[in-house]
Amino acid sequence: MSRMVGTVSRGIRTPIIRSGDDLAEIVTNSLLEAAREDGFALRDRDIVAMTEAIVARAQGNYATVDDIAADICANLGGETVGVIFPILSRNRFAICLRGIAKGCKKVVLMLSYPSDEVGNHLVSLDAVDEKGVDPYKDVLTLEQYRELFGYEKHPFTGVDYVAYYQELIQDCGAEVEIIFANDPRAILSYTKHVLCCDIHTRQRTKRLLREAGALSVYGLDDILTAPVNGSGYNEKYGLLGSNKATEDQVKLFPRDCQDLVEDIQKRLLDQTGKHVEVMVYGDGAFKDPVGKIWELADPVVSPAYTAGLEGTPNELKLKYLADNDFADLSGEALREAIKDRIHRKDGDLVGQMVSEGTTPRRLTDLIGSLCDLTSGSGDKGTPVVFIQGYFDNYTTE
Repeated sequence: MSRMVGTVSRGIRTPIIRSGDDLAEIVTNSLLEAAREDGFALRDRDIVAMTEAIVARAQGNYATVDDIAADICANLGGETVGVIFPILSRNRFAICLRGIAKGCKKVVLMLSYPSDEVGNHLVSLDAVDEKGVDPYKDVLTLEQYRELFGYEKHPFTGVDYVAYYQELIQDCGAEVEIIFANDPRAILSYTKHVLCCDIHTRQRTKRLLREAGALSVYGLDDILTAPVNGSGYNEKYGLLGSNKATEDQVKLFPRDCQDLVEDIQKRLLDQTGKHVEVMVYGDGAFKDPVGKIWELADPVVSPAYTAGLEGTPNELKLKYLADNDFADLSGEALREAIKDRIHRKDGDLVGQMVSEGTTPRRLTDLIGSLCDLTSGSGDKGTPVVFIQGYFDNYTTE
């Protein structure tokens, strides 16, 4: 009889990770102990993944508010700085904003509206329509925004992020002016020195500003790309992907992860004889249809993964086959016909109707999203996820 279970995703508990820990040993041992305790065995092409958080913690990749301030001042001059398109997040951006504010005399904070880049809404799109505001063209002062929309609080956090960011900047000793706009070039009426805080649109934002005459243009990915006073850093992503660690410190996105995933892969091969794929994952790439939040606040889903996770799925759509090619079959005849078609499928199904509706995304983005949902972000205590059967199909026995 055919195997009745397909993909299985398990959260694996580990010790609490501290700076300097041997993460390759901890992940390997935790997985093998879980396998013994729970009665499962590793197979070829299984996947083990670990959160970026424990990688960065093991690396000790932290920076303080003062480290951020020093780099901001060195790069942007320490006077009036336009801080544009930040996401609305106490965890992701507030501590970074404290460092930014301490690194200059005045912050002109430009917020996108009605929502930030990842879907956190300041106001609803309906409210914008009702007030006759054109978010593509209209630049609003803080006074105009308050007159139009009042004091809206985020439905999940209960925070008025406009007031929260304003007070945070002032508490750090900087002057603050807040405007609302969606064209990055609007900031140039206030200052020619700009820090772009958007994540996935940052390269376009920087280009538009440079073409429009900005004197200095940096992104969060350009801050802390090297150590400042012995701080952590990320040479590729800078402050992007950072999270609040304490009230005065951020944990940066991990660096140099490739050796780690390959080390774990080799250890598991040596100890089990199985070739397991390994990856580091951060935020999944999915959207909450109710809160409208797009989860991906990290610059990428996976900063490192082994070679077997490269590429995209190459899958047939079973319901397409059942409803079209084999509409006249049922029961065992249908089952065998579909299995035969899977065995004979081409190496690349791109553009073929029989693959229409399968997910056209990278494997690491799909698997990272599954891992993020499995591990959660709270107190589950499972920063390692073990996935079996992901590469199986209907023919796998």
